Amino acid sequence: MPVKEIQTPFPVIDTDPSFGRVVRNFRTTDYATLAASTAIAPAAVIGLEKFNPVAAGRSLRIPIRLSVLFGAFGGFLLAYQNSSLRFWGWKENAIEVTKDFEELSQLAKEGKPLYGETNMPAHVQAASAQNSRFAQLKFSLLPWFNFANHNNHGVDTSKYSS
Repeated sequence: MPVKEIQTPFPVIDTDPSFGRVVRNFRTTDYATLAASTAIAPAAVIGLEKFNPVAAGRSLRIPIRLSVLFGAFGGFLLAYQNSSLRFWGWKENAIEVTKDFEELSQLAKEGKPLYGETNMPAHVQAASAQNSRFAQLKFSLLPWFNFANHNNHGVDTSKYSS
């Protein structure tokens, strides 16, 4: 099934970027988002405890540890989503466009597959792409990442070999 063409304000790099590519293209703002949410979650627990004490005489050690864990996980998902939005062309992505062109042009010159080698049949690759494409929009329901190598990325790859 062909990928639906969507008008975006910036160039589309990849409609189904792999987990590694998204994380490698985190910007400083993405790391700041992750750090801020990791710090804000336990601060919120402590602040709420000051206003409405629930754990009278009990330690807040476990709730604070859990809030750090949830804050870090939520911050990572938000940073991952922001990085994915740049791949999709929904946010400013000049840095990623340049980096993508250099990386994939080098792979094309070396004769290697642009999106990694795979042993999956074509129909399984298509199903994998359909399951993970735009999954970052549904993180509130189910965190789903693309760990599979496939050739269904919704972009014209001929630009890398010229």
